[in-house]
Order: sequence, then structure tokens, then C-alpha cells
Amino acid sequence: MAQPNKKQIQESFAQIIAAIGDDSNREGLKDTPKRIACMYEELFSGIGKDAREALKQHLTEDKHKEMIILKDIPFYSMCEHHLLPFIGRAHIAYIPNGKIVGLSRLAEAVDIISKKPQIQERLTSEIADTIDSAVKPYGVLVVVECEHLCISMRGTKKPGTTTVTSAIRGYFLKNDATRQEAFALINKR
Repeated sequence: MAQPNKKQIQESFAQIIAAIGDDSNREGLKDTPKRIACMYEELFSGIGKDAREALKQHLTEDKHKEMIILKDIPFYSMCEHHLLPFIGRAHIAYIPNGKIVGLSRLAEAVDIISKKPQIQERLTSEIADTIDSAVKPYGVLVVVECEHLCISMRGTKKPGTTTVTSAIRGYFLKNDATRQEAFALINKR
């Protein structure tokens, strides 16, 4: 996995600060390029990682074949169009097919997938495809709800607007009652 070039990030942000008309050497800004480089290392730590590996390492043989739902998994990602954050919650439902995965590993997979320049639509599908590929359940359903700062603070300036996306695989596609049950349980507060 390639590591971010922190020196290059620092130099680039010093240039951006100068380009917006401020002084990157003034007291409040002199360490900002360094802080941004460290922040970017964390924000983009999913680049080059495979979330399937996190899931595969924590699979357990089990005969459980009922729906499992992990709700309200908080995450943040960076919109690849403006490099502004989008912040939200992911909900995952899956029906095991002989193996269950550690619940914290589902949350870890969301983190890995979200920590790279991303769009919500792809993120939602990538979570579902990753679980489908690594866990091989009868079905998987993913719902993602986010607020995008590129909508909230620029452009249309509509703070509080929520975007909802879903990805449905396997049995959830074939069985309307099971799909509706999953949506009802995810929406239950």
C-alpha cells in the first residue's frame, strides 16, 4: 500500500494558502500544512486496503440463517468532486449462508471503504459487493444516509439535506417480504 507523500501535501497546502491570498508563515497558519498532511493520512487511510480481508479474517462457521442487521454505523468520507466531507450512517443487513462475520468487522469494512476519495453511490455498492464477496451470504442489503458538505456549505447551500442510497444483493432482491422487513427494521428508531 502506498503511503501519502506528507512532504508534498505540506508543500501543496502552503501554495494553496498563498494562492488564496494569505501567508502560510503567519502564526495561525504556519503549522497548518503539516496538520493537513497528518489529517489526510488518516482521512485517506483506506486507499490500497481491501475491506474483504478484514471480513474474511473474522468469519465463523455457524448454522444461523436469520437476518442480521448492524445499524447506524457512523462514518465520514471525502467527496471526490470537491474533496469536502460527507458524513453519515451505514446500515447493513445480511442473511448468513453457513458463516457469520464479526459485527465490528462490518463496521471496519465501512471505515476502510469510506476512507478514500469517494461518492456515496459507489460507497454503498462497494460495501454490499465487499460483504457479498467475502462473506457469501444468501443476501445483503446496505442503506447509507449522508449529509454532503459540498451541498451544505457551497453551491446550493442546503444544510441538513440528506442523501439516501441503497444496494441490494441476493435473496433481498428476490423476496419482497424479507426486503421490506429489513427496511422496516433499519428505519425503526
